Amino acid sequence: MLKRLPRETPTVVANLDDLATLADYSFIDTLDCDPEGKADGADHSSRQVFSGHYVPVNPTPIENPEYVAHGKDLFRELGFADSMAQSGDFIRMFSGDLSHVAAPMRKVGWACGYALSIYGNEFIRQCPFQTGNGYGDGRAISVLEAVINGQRWEMQLKGAGRTPYCRGADGRAVLRSSVREFLAQEHMHALGVPTSRSLSLYVSKTEKVRRPWYSEGSRSIDPDVLISEPVAISTRVAPSFIRVGQIELFSRRARKQEHPQAVAELEKIVLHLIAREYDGVIDQTLTTAEKVVLLAREFRNRLTSLVANWIRVGYCQGNFNSDNCAAGGYTLDYGPFGFCDVFDPQFQPWTGGGQHFSFLNQPAAAERNFHSFCSALKPLLTAHPDCQRQLDEIESDFPKVMRVQMESMWAAKLGLDAFDADLFNELATLMMQTPVDYTLFFRELSSVPDDIESLKKSFYTGPTYAADPEGIDSRWSAWLAKWKSRTQSFSRKALSSQMKLVNPKYSLREWFVVPAYQQAAAGNYALLRELQDVMTQPYAEQSKTTEKQYYRLKPPELFQVGGSSHYSCSS
Repeated sequence: MLKRLPRETPTVVANLDDLATLADYSFIDTLDCDPEGKADGADHSSRQVFSGHYVPVNPTPIENPEYVAHGKDLFRELGFADSMAQSGDFIRMFSGDLSHVAAPMRKVGWACGYALSIYGNEFIRQCPFQTGNGYGDGRAISVLEAVINGQRWEMQLKGAGRTPYCRGADGRAVLRSSVREFLAQEHMHALGVPTSRSLSLYVSKTEKVRRPWYSEGSRSIDPDVLISEPVAISTRVAPSFIRVGQIELFSRRARKQEHPQAVAELEKIVLHLIAREYDGVIDQTLTTAEKVVLLAREFRNRLTSLVANWIRVGYCQGNFNSDNCAAGGYTLDYGPFGFCDVFDPQFQPWTGGGQHFSFLNQPAAAERNFHSFCSALKPLLTAHPDCQRQLDEIESDFPKVMRVQMESMWAAKLGLDAFDADLFNELATLMMQTPVDYTLFFRELSSVPDDIESLKKSFYTGPTYAADPEGIDSRWSAWLAKWKSRTQSFSRKALSSQMKLVNPKYSLREWFVVPAYQQAAAGNYALLRELQDVMTQPYAEQSKTTEKQYYRLKPPELFQVGGSSHYSCSS
């Protein structure tokens, strides 16, 4: 059983010794260790893992770590002193060296296996053994669970070296991808979208790896050069890192009766998920079958809300497989993600993603992940036909619940009391035909303009696109008049204020991030930290200098550029 969390535990964490007193390792203390695992965590070669919920793994520290940035807002929420991020013992631990941590902290971390479903179809070929027993955390190693101010947090190093799930890779993350994830997590939190969080980012001053990437100005779809890049370790934080794919793995083993404890392991991980992520929502005294039904319903609510929020802020997950779908209902695994510039229902930043994971296909992708989740729960309900029927109903109602969430979101973006399908469809057509910048358009509309002149700030009319269709201005004017007639129940000031709460002014566009990580690779972190400050205040009216730099259309010359407009799976 998990420790009951106190409602409030005022804490000031000034150093790593203070943090150590808050350690509480629920995952590895209550779940099953791989029986073939090594207690000292010296387990860094690709191998099959047949049972158990985790494998003990010792992180591989990066050489000569240097401080890059820390999540200042998260530090404040956790009660951490900012100075701790640059202290020697904190840097040592969160750059992969656990050898000196103080008890009751553990000197060994843990990695987990999971299954992979792509758009609802289970695959095992990504596993080098063709069995599905070698797929999981290839370079992510959790190093701490702590209860801080009544909230449980798990801290996980990304890029911390090989694990049994590394599939032959080096287990490292490069600074480029680490900067992207570090900035994106805190930006998403500031946008009000449930997400894992960014604690810290350290780079090696001496260790580099070679990765395929794009030459400067390349318009190639695939990377066209090999480059040497500095390695980094970022620490991401969440209530847990349990994925839909994890539940699928244990369900598959139970379904196939792969070992005598398979059903018990599935039940343990599901009950642990409920205790970690749904405590206070699901009554812990209920039977497992009753809990499973409530879990499915609550996860459906969270997942549909999450995806609607993604679309609200212009975010595309890019690779929304079941292993990238957090069972707690928040954004996880910022690899081939992107924020759209031009409104395009088929926007997909990842060259390997396909339209099934594109911007406005995300509700359908979420439905497929939810199907995988519900299917994974069914072995726990074989003796409970009534609960099985309820689960089937919850699953079949996903499209309806998703539609309600989407319509509510579009209504909020447009400042309407209720969704107006005709008004929205006409707008979507105009936005594609013009075309417009997604973020700029809705922010300009939030000012409730008298005419379309201010909206034109969001119009892409340069050489990248064809000339405007004949009569487009008059069509826009007619739409704006119709929209204003639908919002007359609000005062202009109240409508504007309300809309600006859901339509951000600033978006983490890839062409902002590229120069930040390029300069960081040269040891200059000023632009990265500036971007962090701007993007953690996305709804605010910031300085004129900030507005000029970050509230603007994408320059025409950056369209179709590899690594900026599109990219292979970020490494």
